[in-house]
Amino acid sequence: MAANPLNDPKWAENMTDTIVSTVDKVRDRTTKPIVMAARGVVFGLLAAFLGLFIAVIALVGAHRGVINFLEWPLDHDTAVWVAYLVLGGILCLLGSVCMIKRQSQDGV
Repeated sequence: MAANPLNDPKWAENMTDTIVSTVDKVRDRTTKPIVMAARGVVFGLLAAFLGLFIAVIALVGAHRGVINFLEWPLDHDTAVWVAYLVLGGILCLLGSVCMIKRQSQDGV
């Protein structure tokens, strides 16, 4: 009689293995997808914030670079407003291109 715990010395080990495998199967089907979705949301938000941070730092760096480049032929005050004008114009152009591209090809 294999099911009798008095005759089978490995009964406790077999029962423990059965319980552990059942719990693992339930966990894989219930909590694993939730954990993966939560990780996706967290890493997605982290990537979005880091991307925004990098974009802002790059824009500030570009502005400072344009100011430093324009200080050779111009004085500092003129270089600052010309740098604002140049970068503002570039960003307005990019915004206009994005607004044109958002329209569908069908015209609907």
